[in-house]
Amino acid sequence: MPPWLQLMLDSLGPLLWAGLVFTIPLTLLSFAFGLAVGLGAALLRLFGPRPLAAIVRFYVWIIRGTPLLVQLFLIFYGLPSIGVVLDAFPAALIGFTLNIGAYSSEIIRAVISSVPKGQWEAAYSIGMTWSQAMRRTILPQAGRVAVPPLSNTFISLVKDTSLAAAITVPELFQSAQRIVAVTYEPLILYIEAALIYLAMSSVLSALQVRLEERLSRYGGFLEARS
Repeated sequence: MPPWLQLMLDSLGPLLWAGLVFTIPLTLLSFAFGLAVGLGAALLRLFGPRPLAAIVRFYVWIIRGTPLLVQLFLIFYGLPSIGVVLDAFPAALIGFTLNIGAYSSEIIRAVISSVPKGQWEAAYSIGMTWSQAMRRTILPQAGRVAVPPLSNTFISLVKDTSLAAAITVPELFQSAQRIVAVTYEPLILYIEAALIYLAMSSVLSALQVRLEERLSRYGGFLEARS
């Protein structure tokens, strides 16, 4: 067996373990919390009082206008200077959550705004309150439209978690860096890490296509019945 192939096989277990223990949980938690932040921010932006809407706009402007790596550094390395010390994983989780929240809020705001006003009027005409109309009529329709852009955001997040290596989170990419420091084979190890990220992204892309197809059939069924 060629030495390079043996090295890849030997390092496959540690890399997959790092992905299972750190990369995947960091991705799932960051996306779930970020989606909740994004939904709240979008609703405040659309329906909240002006002062809160202005705060949300400022938050989105800051996050979208600065690099994610800088945000992670500010949280992990900057906050200790004012007495706020966080471990690496919680710092990464906060950074990714805030980042995803800002981007997903703009997606959610756009899809809610795209729902025709007639849907609101129809909901009110049958006695629904604002919250009932939002839960039962507006969000289900907006959610179907939001699936493709939010899925793309999720897939991008899987790859962006590699930036957590810069603040010492022992995820997949940092595990590759540690093995490189011992084996002095950066090309082989980084190719292997890239292939693992590619495999994860490909699986998620396939799941995204399946989900979109199912939602499309469901949407078509609703349109045929209406």
